[in-house]
Amino acid sequence: MDDGVLARIDAINFIWRWMETQEFPDRMMVGVPPFRRGFVMDLVYTTLRNARALDFALEPFFRQPPQGASMAALMLGACQLLKMPDVADHAAIHATVEALREVAGEHQTGFANAVLRSMQRDLDGVRRRLVDAPLAIRESHLDEQVDRWEARYGKERAAAICEWDNLTASVTVLTVPRGPSVPELLSSFEGASVKAAAHPGAPDDAIVVPHGSHVEELPGFSKGAFSIQDPATLEAVKLLDVKPGMRVLDACAAPGGKSVQIGLRLDGRGELISMDCWRDRLPALEDNLGRFGLLGGVAKVFLGDAREVYLGNIGGPAFDRILLDVPCSNTGVQRRRADARWRFSSERLAALNETQFRILQNASRLLADGGRIVYSTCSLEEEENEAMIGAFIERNPQLRLVDTVSLVPPDREMDGAFAAALEK
Repeated sequence: MDDGVLARIDAINFIWRWMETQEFPDRMMVGVPPFRRGFVMDLVYTTLRNARALDFALEPFFRQPPQGASMAALMLGACQLLKMPDVADHAAIHATVEALREVAGEHQTGFANAVLRSMQRDLDGVRRRLVDAPLAIRESHLDEQVDRWEARYGKERAAAICEWDNLTASVTVLTVPRGPSVPELLSSFEGASVKAAAHPGAPDDAIVVPHGSHVEELPGFSKGAFSIQDPATLEAVKLLDVKPGMRVLDACAAPGGKSVQIGLRLDGRGELISMDCWRDRLPALEDNLGRFGLLGGVAKVFLGDAREVYLGNIGGPAFDRILLDVPCSNTGVQRRRADARWRFSSERLAALNETQFRILQNASRLLADGGRIVYSTCSLEEEENEAMIGAFIERNPQLRLVDTVSLVPPDREMDGAFAAALEK
């Protein structure tokens, strides 16, 4: 069977499954062959990212929306017609309908084919209707998110954030301590015919790799010459101010990008405890630390819940440095986490705030006198950032705020991030 049809079979199944279960799409894709995974990810993430706009665009073409695989296929087809200009219209419709035939049977295909061909004939009209639609529909966000951002940042910045969220995320790699510099990495990539470039917002630390590149095949990957991360993630590590000989806890560590940066800053002296509460995420954490020669050296991996872990669980004295990259709403990284926007709600935000406060409270008990905690989120929401730190310090006067960093897209062409450094 044609690879394009096979990719769309995977995509329809993943979109259908997401519609039914709200599972994390990245976890669904583990079994997709590497040679097909990039296109499947493009199809799925672009569809989920634009789900509300696609619903709006499809609405005039049927009296009642279909269910299951048929709706997933229509969303996928509409996405290719409206949001993926590199995919030819006829190929998008034909391959999507053929994929639906394999997934759901012949009886489902006639309706889907008719709807998609009707949309193809009226693409200019569909695009005009989208341009005239309210921001939340046009840029496919929840009303609640747009209302919050307009109130906090103003209408122009809120629109810019929404537009940023709908861009295809770039692939970025970061330099690591005592590793090759940006110019050295660019030279080695060029030698492998990879046309990368320094990141415009962090030209000394990060490189943008062409979309679709297999990062694990880049020169130096297996030897730990660079780390795969958005440069926004470095802000928390820089605030942590790790020095060789320190005892450090990365309390919510998986998949391990920040742990790698911390461990290498120890320069072979000290101890890093990389902990996470999800057992299924520990292998990725161990792989990352192992690739940089940290596992079994300065770094150890633990399964533990940052809300309740105590020093007896993880051995040794209190920590000089603690990084808390806490669970959050992910509203600053919706460009990368295409489904995160659909999980946002005031109720979920309140539940996250409770978890975040408990993690901060427990971590403060693990910190040595004179030590530093860095609290970090990839959220744009005040309740998870400035307000959380303010409320925590009010109840814990033994800690003082020494510095904060806040990034709001599309500034510096980076994802959103917040970090605050507290000292005891």
